[in-house]
Amino acid sequence: MSPRSLIALAGTAALLVSCGNKNEGPPLASHAPKSNSESEGIYWQAKKADDAGDREKAIKLYDEAADRSVYAQNSAQARFRQAQLLEQKGDLVNAFKAYQQFVVGYQGSGLYTKALERQVVIADSAANGVIKTSFLGLKSGLSREKVVEMLEEVRNNAPKSAVAAHAQLSLGQLYEKQKKDKEAIEAYKKVVSDYQDRSEAAEAQFRVARVYINQAERGNQNQATINLAREALQDYLNQYPNHHRAGEARRLMADLGGRSVQRSFDVAEFYLKTKEYESAKVYYREVVKRAGGNPLGQKAKSRLAELGEH
Repeated sequence: MSPRSLIALAGTAALLVSCGNKNEGPPLASHAPKSNSESEGIYWQAKKADDAGDREKAIKLYDEAADRSVYAQNSAQARFRQAQLLEQKGDLVNAFKAYQQFVVGYQGSGLYTKALERQVVIADSAANGVIKTSFLGLKSGLSREKVVEMLEEVRNNAPKSAVAAHAQLSLGQLYEKQKKDKEAIEAYKKVVSDYQDRSEAAEAQFRVARVYINQAERGNQNQATINLAREALQDYLNQYPNHHRAGEARRLMADLGGRSVQRSFDVAEFYLKTKEYESAKVYYREVVKRAGGNPLGQKAKSRLAELGEH
């Protein structure tokens, strides 16, 4: 399932959830354990407040009902509805926590997949800086550590699923945005190794190359970085030749080839200036071999002639 599909499904989750028919009454609890019957009673109070539009009271009572007993008939529904109402309120951090409590406590529930989907949407919002730590208009975003924690929880809830692959890819994107290159590469490589058969793996492999290219563009022009970028692109093209970024990858490969030739020429020029002529010749020859009749190749050929090599 693609990230777009996950978000689309998640967007319908709230519409598909019902808190029960308004004509229902609370179940008879004469033979239930006390904690269960208390939980059910609190649930129906929460349901009444919810139906009346008293969201704050409903959130508090749903939380209390779910805390009272995980075995009560409506405990799962109470926790899920609490999370829903928190999300509708815009309290996304606490909504995520409530969905997490649901996912941990009610894995057999029919609402389990919907809870996971809502977590993906919230975690993505956090990674994109949408969620703020204040609901009073302040502009302080969540810390990177908190966002990482949220994405890791999503991934670990269903470690072999499309949701997990998406969360792991989002981790890499988060690190990439913050120029945490080592962490980004590690996160992307984990997508490739752990989710080989999912579409996120191809995207992650491409992004590994892009991180190396960005390093080069920020000034880290040593040959090792360029070589790593080229290797990552080649791996991508070998494994995913029909992926939608393949054309872009081929263009980047050609560009990296040009950068490599330019670097060899620059090294040759350095040796020429320092009068280390034999070393200069080695690099000029490499440029001629790789650039051929291109202007840089012709220039290198002229330098070799000046050095007495014909």
